Amino acid sequence: MSIFNKIKKEIKGPKEEEKKEKTKKVSGKKTVSKIKKTDKGQIYKVLKNPHISEKATDLGEKGKYTFEIFPYVNKNQVRRAVSDLYGVHVDRVNIINIKPKKRILRGIEGKKSGYKKAIVTLKKGEKIEIMPH
Repeated sequence: MSIFNKIKKEIKGPKEEEKKEKTKKVSGKKTVSKIKKTDKGQIYKVLKNPHISEKATDLGEKGKYTFEIFPYVNKNQVRRAVSDLYGVHVDRVNIINIKPKKRILRGIEGKKSGYKKAIVTLKKGEKIEIMPH
């Protein structure tokens, strides 16, 4: 068996191993590989849109910005995406899962879909222009 394994490794070469590293699956969920600065398409697989609310605008004055993100994204991916997209230094990232809520309309029960939200804190003196004035 060891002879066959050596032959398989020689045939596959380094290109096959790189492809395996780029796409990972964790318990059937899709994950995003490392984001390169030149690949802007990867950023849009992490961030959905900026979350704009009254509380979010108050946090913006303190250097904290909120974004809606995809459910399979982690803190490190959010950190890289924000720093690459806006060109700022991220100090910390907090992630919140907003659970779905029950809604009743004309006696019919339904659910308002939940989402995942990231609060990104920037280093002092840095700002993001999300909404033009």
